[in-house]
Amino acid sequence: MQKIAIYPGTFDPITNGHLDVIKRASLLFDGLIIAVAKSESKNPFFSIEKRFAMVNLALEGVEVGCKVEVLSFNNLVADFARDQEANILIRGLRAVSDFEYELQMGYANASLNETLETIYLMPSLQNAFISSTVVRSILLHNGDISHLVPKSVRDFIKEDQCMLP
Repeated sequence: MQKIAIYPGTFDPITNGHLDVIKRASLLFDGLIIAVAKSESKNPFFSIEKRFAMVNLALEGVEVGCKVEVLSFNNLVADFARDQEANILIRGLRAVSDFEYELQMGYANASLNETLETIYLMPSLQNAFISSTVVRSILLHNGDISHLVPKSVRDFIKEDQCMLP
């Protein structure tokens, strides 16, 4: 039986920290689904179509250890996992402050899908401070995000938003 994991998120936008977790998770499983959440309640900065495109751009040419697929979803991640016949969720933990929220979400997902396990991965130290929120804040102030996101994502945002220096 193949082990398929899902790495869900809004990826608003995808960052080097996300890519770090994706690369490392891809070495642990037979397949990895990057699940881009529609998440209208979070009022994403970028549309689902743009976030989906940025994830695909970020993955181009990236060496991964297993088959990686990008899908979008607009339902509970526990239900999405069941639909994809996956029983593992990957979540990134940057700091202790992430842990309490992620632990609650892991328990909530397990209560909705009893076969679902959550595995937490930490990004590498150089990526530990990066979040999509930080990237969006820098974008809103016309700052340089080139060290926080893959070059292809930076170029996409620059062309799309005309926001980068």
